[in-house]
Order: sequence, then C-alpha cells, then structure tokens
Amino acid sequence: MKNQNKVFVLEGKVQHYQWGGFTYLPELLGIDNQKGEPFAEYWLGAHSQAASIIRGDGSLAELIANDPAVLGEKVKNTFGRLPYLLKILDVKDMLSIQVHPTKEMAVKGFAAENSAGLAATASNRNYKDDNHKPELMVALGDFWLLHGFRPVQSMHNILDSIPELQFLLEIFGDGDYKALYKEVMEMPQEEVNRRLGPLLERILQVYEKGKLQKSAPDFWAARAALTFKNGENIDRGIFSVYLLNLVFLKKGEAIFQDAGILHAYLEGQNVEIMANSDNVLRGGLTPKHIDVPELLKHVSFHAVEPKVIVGTTLNGFEKKFFSPAADFELSQLHIVKDSSKSLHTPTTDILIVLEGKLVAEEENAGSQTPIIVDKGGSLLLTAGARIRLESPTGAVLYRATVPS
Repeated sequence: MKNQNKVFVLEGKVQHYQWGGFTYLPELLGIDNQKGEPFAEYWLGAHSQAASIIRGDGSLAELIANDPAVLGEKVKNTFGRLPYLLKILDVKDMLSIQVHPTKEMAVKGFAAENSAGLAATASNRNYKDDNHKPELMVALGDFWLLHGFRPVQSMHNILDSIPELQFLLEIFGDGDYKALYKEVMEMPQEEVNRRLGPLLERILQVYEKGKLQKSAPDFWAARAALTFKNGENIDRGIFSVYLLNLVFLKKGEAIFQDAGILHAYLEGQNVEIMANSDNVLRGGLTPKHIDVPELLKHVSFHAVEPKVIVGTTLNGFEKKFFSPAADFELSQLHIVKDSSKSLHTPTTDILIVLEGKLVAEEENAGSQTPIIVDKGGSLLLTAGARIRLESPTGAVLYRATVPS
C-alpha cells in the first residue's frame, strides 16, 4: 500500500455461470459483451477462487495476507481473514435448489475431501473451502425465490390441491419434513418421471399460453422443466418448487438465509453478502453434481415463515439490513446531490456504487486527489479509514462491513 493511504479503488471478478443475464452486469460495470456471454455474478472480496484487485496494488487477498492489520484488531483476532464476500447477481434462469453447511460441518467436509485427494476444482466436490455460508440478499428490483419448507397447513393445502402430488400427503402426515424430502430426493429416476410427467404435461400447456402467474408454483415448475430438460428424465428439483415457500421481494427488501435452509433464486437482480465461502450442497434444478446423502446431512427439516427485512435507517443516510450473522453487515447509503457525509470504519469495508457518481476523499490525507467513482465502481476502505463522501448527481451505494 502506498503512502499509508486507507482508501483504494477496487475491481471485482465476474462469474459467467450459465444462468446469468446478458445485459444488467455489463451495463452496470461498463463492459462490452459482444460475445454474448452470461454475466451471472460480480464478486468483491478476498475469496481464493476470485480475489478482487486493488488498482495498482495487487489482490485484496495478498494485501490481507501481507498486512492483517488492515482488518482491524477485532476482525483480525476473530476471523484472521476478510470474513465476508459481497456480490451483485443477475438471475435470468433459476438457480439450483441448495443448502449451505454450518461452520463445523464445512470444516469436517473440506478436510475429508482433501484427505480423499479430491482436486479443488473437481466437479464432484461438495466443499470448496472450510467455511459456513450464511447469506443476506437485498432485491434491486422485483425478485423471486424459494425459501425454506412451507408451514404445515400450507404444505397440506398445496399437496392436496395438486392431484399428482397427493401421494405425498400420507408421507408428510402431521409435519414429517424429513420423510417428505427424503422421499422425493431418494426416489428412483423412473418414479420421478412417472410422478412428475403428468403434472408437467398438464401445466406446460397453460404456461406456453401465457396463462400462469409468477405467484403460482406451477409457473416456476413449468419454467424449470423447460430450462433443465435432460432427455426423458425429469429434474427431481421440481418437487421442491412446491415444497418450499415461494417469496416475492420488492426493490429494497431483503431476506436472510442461514445454514440448513433450502432455497433457490428464481429471477431478478440482487446485492448479496455472505460469509467468505462458496460451499453449496445441491438438491436439483441443475446439471451440476448432486450428492443426496451429503445434502440430507445439512437440511433443516422444519417449517420456515419467511421474514422480509426492510432495513433500518440509523443516521439519516445509511440503512442497515440487520441479520444474525457475525461475519458481515450490509447497508445501503444514499448520498443526496451536493451533500457531504462522513464515514469511519474500524475494519475493512467495501463500497459499490449502483446509482449516480460518487466523490470520495480521505480525511486528513493532505494533498491526496479525491477519488471519483462512477456507477458500478467500488472502493476498499481499510481499518481506520475516515472518508468524506459527496455526489454531484446523487448516489446510491452499498456498504459491506463486519458488525461492531
């Protein structure tokens, strides 16, 4: 780091997963996408798979490894690394049904796969690292997702209302979520085809006529059938479209997903913050590796009432989205045109501008030139940074930090 500065321009890494959109992230980041690649995620953090770059100073991971003091004393002693990963997602096609492990299970699973000699990039690997992955997302527009098992009465209602799924009522009984989920996940593929085939034949006719609403699970089941078509075999993840809560979030609304909660993003853009991990156990709606026995070790077999988080404005310009996670905190900052706001951080923060233009100036930095950050740009603030934020246009940005 040069001249003991504590504020730097940060450049993240794009992930081109097949479910990503083609325009949102390129337009946000000012990147030409003439090749028509899917732009799914933009990572800002120090994860070993895609560490962000500090302009002119190497990677963020290298900076922290060489000088852990940039994390601040508390975070350095508690985590020993940057504990969070910030992302922007553009979900064009639905993501896999998935769950994340606890910290304890991640440590054990990662060590076991290392001992077994599995390569870090092996397609059949379950654990990419030794960390848990609680996560919080804020919708940047209309956003649809699946989140946790339906409450008992809701589950009874939906299974009873769909003739092809009524056979699951007896298995579920008064609320046996484990028996229900094991049934659909361990079911032979031939039976999956036999059970879901008539359902899909019925709803696809309606879907293709444009007569299904997104508020209906049938809409997403039909879309999943078309997206994940694999010859004659039907993706068993379609069962989960009916078993999980279907949640709609408006712009600015958030939701938290802890270890064990089955979920899947269906459509939309969001800001997402999580523990610094890429550990995912999948349960369908994907061509990727699915390890059912390992998946079942991590699922929380209980009902979930989705809790939408609207954020709390504490100081007039910063709205915080509180969660139980000790690894991260996410907030939205509004800088009014031609106003000035000060920010101080005891740890390493990341800021990304989503609307407008930002001017950031480190306080008490002598003759240092202010940093101009356009839409899509990011800043790194290291421990002890004190900056003044202004905007000639008005700006909206998101701040990732660690709870104090």
